[in-house]
Amino acid sequence: MSNLTKALLFFISFIIAMPGFCTDFYNRNEGDYIIKNFQFNDGNTVKNLKIHYVTLGNPKGKPVLILHGTTGDGNSMLNDSFGHALFEKGKPLDAEKFFIILPDAIGTGKSSKPSDELKGNFPHYDYDDMVNAQYQLLKNGLGINHLELIIGNSMGGMNTWLWITKYPDYMTAAIPMAATPAPMSSRNWIMRKMLINSIKDDPDWNNGFYTKQPEKFQTVYNYYNIATNGGDIAWQNKAYNTAKTEEILSDKLKERVSMDTNDFLYQWDAARNFDPTQDLTKIKAFILVINSEDDERNPPNTGVMQKALKNIVAAKYYLIPASDKTSGHGTTMNANLWIEELKIFLKEIDTYY
Repeated sequence: MSNLTKALLFFISFIIAMPGFCTDFYNRNEGDYIIKNFQFNDGNTVKNLKIHYVTLGNPKGKPVLILHGTTGDGNSMLNDSFGHALFEKGKPLDAEKFFIILPDAIGTGKSSKPSDELKGNFPHYDYDDMVNAQYQLLKNGLGINHLELIIGNSMGGMNTWLWITKYPDYMTAAIPMAATPAPMSSRNWIMRKMLINSIKDDPDWNNGFYTKQPEKFQTVYNYYNIATNGGDIAWQNKAYNTAKTEEILSDKLKERVSMDTNDFLYQWDAARNFDPTQDLTKIKAFILVINSEDDERNPPNTGVMQKALKNIVAAKYYLIPASDKTSGHGTTMNANLWIEELKIFLKEIDTYY
């Protein structure tokens, strides 16, 4: 071995040993679970529905289910601000003590989705279908009979609300974030429908059987993201005058979205019938609801959340104050803004048992 090679190996080992440096998560694995003849709410059936998933940590540890947002996947939750803040050694959900499961929802990541083969013939799934498939993965695929905790963000938060109403005895606790247990409505649904309709109105879309990605998709993707994410304070700080605003907009419109149009459209449309309102009294789990004060899609001043929480016995509500550190609907992906609330919540659960 040359002196140069020895020096390089020493340098690499030194860097890896530095505090806070993490090359990967403890005992990380990926897999696929195939559900035979999965029946969707729209009446269609897929012979082999694939649900991809990532697991971290000790399989004998307390199981924790992590649910991602729209256009994301399980791996997207393993970034610095969320996964590393929660699952590393010594963190609240230390993977050496817990068993972390991160599935790709139907239509996302490496799970079955329209772009795989069926295109416009893929069943028009909804959030109930997503939760049904996740339940089958955990119960039948991974042999998990009870969850210690579910944490879901945005779409994952809405999925969490369905989990705790559809399977009220299956989990000890749940943390739905950036999501409101109410019908998909108001500006949130209006803008989603504008996005969906814009894509469908593009002649290139061809009922989902396009030969090239519809061009309107590029514009509407940025439109929805700017209008319903980022936070007023953060946007004002970075787009502080007309010239700077137009510069940012110009750069964004030049970005090319690599995601398939059908996959994108199906994911946003899946929220169309979300409404757990009538089932909130079924909840048995301990609940910590986390939203942000500047969330564009779940504005707290409507009082919708407060009304819904009156129907839940064991629920705490933490509203992250708007500040220079928040980013609107995206705020909850910064775990450091609510990690102390999580620690208190976990201690309360342990004390109860």
